[in-house]
Amino acid sequence: MKGRESTFNCHMIAEGRAGGEALVSQDEILFYLVDPQSGIVIEKGHSLEGKSIAGKILVFPAGKGSSSVQVDGLYQLLRRGNAPRGMIIERPDTILVTSAIIMEIPLVDRVDPAFYELVKDGDRLELDAGQGRLTWRN
Repeated sequence: MKGRESTFNCHMIAEGRAGGEALVSQDEILFYLVDPQSGIVIEKGHSLEGKSIAGKILVFPAGKGSSSVQVDGLYQLLRRGNAPRGMIIERPDTILVTSAIIMEIPLVDRVDPAFYELVKDGDRLELDAGQGRLTWRN
């Protein structure tokens, strides 16, 4: 069913506003295994393998990997204009929290579980971390 809209409360981790297309990962993400030139996930067997995270609102369970490769991976994406516009994470960790704040990528958590039942790749998301609001449209 197209044309629906819902608003959800969320918890701000890194301030900012972002809007864009949702990209939903079933797997934890290691940004080091995303090609910085294209934003395409290159990790074999990953639920997003072959898809680009560039300019998307990335919805994912958690990060993975060591701190240095995670930070460098996200930084290399940002440097080339291929980082996500915003991120919605279920289980934040210190490395991703710090990286998002420093790199000024809006990041939120604590979204109502109903959101995860609704959101699909390609849905439109408007994220206002400072206001603790997430709007979903399909």
